[in-house]
Amino acid sequence: MLDRPGRPPERQAVRLDLRVPSKESLRASGQVQSLSRALKLLNALAVHPQGLSLSEVAGHVGLPNSTAHRLLTTLQNERYVRFESERSVWLIGVQAFCVGAAFVRSRDLVIIARPYMRRLMEQSGETVNLAIADRGEVIYIAQVETQKMMRAIAGPGGRAPMHCSGVGKSLLAVADQASADKLLSSLELHRETVHTLITIEDLQRDLEKIRKRGYAVDNEENAVGLRCVAAVIYDEHGAPLAALSVSGPTARITEQRIPLLGDAAVGIAAEITAEIGGQRPT
Repeated sequence: MLDRPGRPPERQAVRLDLRVPSKESLRASGQVQSLSRALKLLNALAVHPQGLSLSEVAGHVGLPNSTAHRLLTTLQNERYVRFESERSVWLIGVQAFCVGAAFVRSRDLVIIARPYMRRLMEQSGETVNLAIADRGEVIYIAQVETQKMMRAIAGPGGRAPMHCSGVGKSLLAVADQASADKLLSSLELHRETVHTLITIEDLQRDLEKIRKRGYAVDNEENAVGLRCVAAVIYDEHGAPLAALSVSGPTARITEQRIPLLGDAAVGIAAEITAEIGGQRPT
């Protein structure tokens, strides 16, 4: 309803909440703060596997020794931390491992990686693949296709030889020496195209280049007219878990674009590694 002319506008009453917080709400607030502090203590111990004294761990999270000791004792009762009396240090407990192991069991690499793969596809304009090693071959477990007319045809479930695919060579390059030697000795270096590397010497030289620049290149080695740039995703032990690749026709993936695509693939692979709780080897 409109006010009549000359009538002053009504003022809305401002209500102040003068209620005293209940004991329950104060208790809940304190519990949340205690939980946050306890998690900070866990995080501090997690990055110091050799253990920390009470004053050290309290100092890392900015708590008084008495508060830190109370929280650590509670965590100890639930086996999230343990106290080593010989050195008088606190360490991560077995229950923290059990929780971490549950995450490892529950993680789904494809689900976690797909948003990153889509972003890489949008950045590059090319098809992005995710692959794992399997008995001297690679098997593609996920793919985000470009919408461009010419694109890679190998989809999820497809296989490729390790020695002439970008994902395969990237995984070979970072394998530990014993695993690499075993794989190389068992590989049959079939010629797929005129560009395929079919001698151990040539392949090892290429693997050394991959280690130096951080990404692999399949330069029409598996299919004529197709180039691929790949980088590795690592697990929590710093071991190769899978490989990510950008694939497309040589008309679009020119030699000039390879370094840019290589850097992009390495960056996205590093983000996925971090997301799954992995780490790059030092």
